[in-house]
Amino acid sequence: MIDFLKGPVVHIEAEYIVMDVRDVGYRVFVPSPYAFAAKEGAVTVYIHHHVREDAIHLFGFESREQQTLFRKLLDVSGIGPRVALGVLSAGKPESIVAAVQQENIGFLTKLPGIGKKTAQRMILDLKDKLFGAVADGGLLAAAGFAAELAGETIGDEGAGTAWKEAREGLAALGYTSAELDKAWNGLKDSVKADETVDSLMKRALQQLFKG
Repeated sequence: MIDFLKGPVVHIEAEYIVMDVRDVGYRVFVPSPYAFAAKEGAVTVYIHHHVREDAIHLFGFESREQQTLFRKLLDVSGIGPRVALGVLSAGKPESIVAAVQQENIGFLTKLPGIGKKTAQRMILDLKDKLFGAVADGGLLAAAGFAAELAGETIGDEGAGTAWKEAREGLAALGYTSAELDKAWNGLKDSVKADETVDSLMKRALQQLFKG
């Protein structure tokens, strides 16, 4: 089985890239094909080698985290390779992991091909499996950090303190300062006095997903 390919990207289509590996062209379906347009020289793409009776497909990812999460998604009833690829094209792996850990159905149902029942199955099937499975402390350290904030309230110091803690959790998930500032601008007028830090994080993730 192919674990990864290394070589230049010589062709890009809407759903896949073609890699030249020692004079052999490999068609690889990836979450964001056009992201490879800016890459020069050889690139490493981590592969899921998917074999069916009628076809053999290669699905590729820029990181081991994406590769592992893709395989975990395939364990969920109702999620096939195309849907799993669409999920990874729309959300950062760390955000998807955090949403599953926090049982954030609202976030999950905004991912392509994911309805409410499938989101519920993702939470049921993956919540325990993802912990410790995706990246050695990377994604799940971030998700664990987010989980530790669950249940904490804004308290006497107001929304500023709560957002500071929520912001730190979101920054641990890989979001930039500009993205977080934009999310806060969309949230600050609706923050309630008794809102939890976890609630703020969930609503900020929704803002971030909207772009």
